[in-house]
Amino acid sequence: MEETGSVNNPCRVEQLIQELYKIVGALGELYPVRHFTPDGHLVGSIGECLVAEAYGLTLEQASNRGFDACSAHGDKVEIKATQSNRVAFRSEPAHTIVIKIEQDGTFEEIFNGPGNLVWKQFEGKKRPGNGQYQISLSRLRRLNESVIELDRLPRKA
Repeated sequence: MEETGSVNNPCRVEQLIQELYKIVGALGELYPVRHFTPDGHLVGSIGECLVAEAYGLTLEQASNRGFDACSAHGDKVEIKATQSNRVAFRSEPAHTIVIKIEQDGTFEEIFNGPGNLVWKQFEGKKRPGNGQYQISLSRLRRLNESVIELDRLPRKA
């Protein structure tokens, strides 16, 4: 696997995210009737970089179905990042790491485990019109409590 995206400097990533939020804050002060929360692809890409660095993963080309990165052992990993209280899934991933990004460039791990545990939460539900099942972070936190340590990807020391 060719490494396609690793900065190998988590401190620099955190610094850049802090700068981004300073800019977002300044725009919010200039235009208080508008929201300048980074979202969508930007949050997803930031999250993928943060997780790849923290867990020693290799980012793959964007837009793979069901995975964003691979572990050193070849495990395919779907990375979901948010700043709100939910994330969405289009397909069942092999392994999933879900994080909530903080404005200081750090993140909270919400879920780290087999993707089938998450996908089972959608059983019997009609697929939404946009093709994405939504799941709350609170539900993922509870689900994460059932994941045994051997089924988690470890963070780098």
